[in-house]
Order: sequence, then structure tokens, then C-alpha cells
Amino acid sequence: MPDVIVDKAVYCNGVRETITGDISDAFNAARARGDCFLWIGLHEPTQDEFDLITSEVKLHPLAVEDAINAHQRPKLERYDDTLFVVLKPLLYVEETSDIEVGEINLFLGGDFVISVRHGQANPLTGVRRRIESDPDLLAVGPAGVLYAICDQVVDTYSRISHEVEHALIALERRVFSGEYADVTEDIYSLKREVLEFRAAQDPLVPVLDEIVKGRVELCAVARDQFRDVLDHLLRVDTKVDEHDELLTSALSAHLALVGREQSAAAMQQNADMRKISSWAALIAVPTMIAGIYGMNFDYMPELHWLLGYPLSLSVMVISVIIVHRLLRKSGWL
Repeated sequence: MPDVIVDKAVYCNGVRETITGDISDAFNAARARGDCFLWIGLHEPTQDEFDLITSEVKLHPLAVEDAINAHQRPKLERYDDTLFVVLKPLLYVEETSDIEVGEINLFLGGDFVISVRHGQANPLTGVRRRIESDPDLLAVGPAGVLYAICDQVVDTYSRISHEVEHALIALERRVFSGEYADVTEDIYSLKREVLEFRAAQDPLVPVLDEIVKGRVELCAVARDQFRDVLDHLLRVDTKVDEHDELLTSALSAHLALVGREQSAAAMQQNADMRKISSWAALIAVPTMIAGIYGMNFDYMPELHWLLGYPLSLSVMVISVIIVHRLLRKSGWL
């Protein structure tokens, strides 16, 4: 399992002790000392690769199946003396404003932590360094590890919330810039990312709330720390709701502005068509008269009349003047 295990260590009295031998021996040594816990970090293991861990700590098969297959919502479940916690870390891609969703599955017992990570979002290396530099946090045991991971995940939520806010402000400026540009797809794309954000962070609120209310015995020693994380998460939750509402309003405003632009364009097109039709009508009257007298029949009224030519021209001019005045009066010209 060398490629699957990202890191493994035994923590005793606030000090890291590297595992040099077999994992089974490490479990036995930690249990024998009584004041230690083991933390094994895995990345996308298969069922066969996870069997060794399962045999050592007797994890529930349903929880193991969830951890291997991933695609779970944030939750906290109890299986005898083991806690199974699912978190959804996020990674923000600034170039595309996309939010990539990962998954961290945690098994916690009195003397062990097993973390199973899927995706590239929020690697736990920084969490290990943090708790290894804080003996008081290590002394809390597995609950301290859970707190540190939750704290990092929620801090990432907060940073991504600010990034989404900046992207939203840029979209609002484009909507109200006065320049016609269709940003419907961009607004919808960001709204979809915000919905993914909400799906990751919103279910975590009741999980932390249950810990803060003292309903999770294993985490009782770190209730104050979890209360701080919950406070930060609730702020993020409020921000995400605001972003979702603002995106809905921005989309409605954009569609209204697009509709107004299209209506103005249609009105201008209608006015242009009326002018074109008016000029066509002015041309049609003399054309009709000229067409009649241009048929070259031998017997036509006034064909050989001396005043026929100037009279026909006069009729054309008078007809055009009358039609022009009527069109001006009706507002077509």
C-alpha cells in the first residue's frame, strides 16, 4: 500500500513517532501504551487496499463502502465506538471560476484516525504540520485531528466565498456597464458553482451543531474549538445564500436589460420599415402612371394629345405630394 498511504504516524504525548514497521504492529504498540493514537492517511484506496486497515480496527462495512466509493454528502454517523465523518473540501480555479469538489472520509476511534481522501482539493499535509506543531491540540487526540481538518475545510470555504464574491461583482459590472453583451451563460455558470458550494457546506452545519451540543462523546473535549468552526461556517452559509440571491437578481436584471435592448432594436427596425414602406409608396404612384402609359398600345386615351405629356407629369408630382403629406401626417415619415 505504499502509493495509497500518504502518511502514517503514531502520536504520543503531543509528539509524532514515525511508523517504521508493519501497520498492525503500530496499532498494537499504540494500544499497549494507552496514551497514543494512530493516524493513517489514505488517498483513493481500493477495496483490497483497504482490507488491511479494516481487519485491524473492525470498521463497519457500510462505512467502508461509502469511504471507498465516495460521492457522499457531509454527514456524521456512529458505528459502535467508531465515528464516520464525511467532509467536502473545495478547490477554486480562478481562471475559470470553477469550484472542484473533493471528499474526505474520516474514521475516528479512541486510539486511531483513518482519513480517506478523494480528489485533489484540500490535501491534509498542512493539517498534520499544524497539529504536530501544537502539542495541546495533539493532546486532545482524534477529536483534535477532526477539529483541525474541519477548521481547514471551513477556512477554505471562507476564502472561496470571497473569490466567488469578486467574480459576482465583476459580473454585475458587466451587466450594468451599458454595453450590450450577453453574459447569461457566465451568470448561469457561476450560479451552478454556487449551488455546488452550497451542497458541500450546507449539510456540514448540522454535523458541527451536533458536536457543539455535546451529542458526540468522542469530541466533547474539543467542543469550544468546534463552536468556533461552526461560527465561521454559519458566516459562510449566510454569504453563500446572499451570493445565490444576488446571482438570481443579476440574471433577472440582465434578462430585463436584454429584453429592453431587443425591444428598442425592434422598435427601431419597425420605424425603419415604415420609412422604407413610405418611400416605396411615393415611388409606386408615378411608377404606376408611367407604367400605364408605357404599354405602347395604338389606341390609348390622350396618347396623341398635345398636353398629355405635361399633364401626366403634373399628375405624378401632385400624387407624390399628396401621398407624402399623408405619410408625414400619420408619422411614417
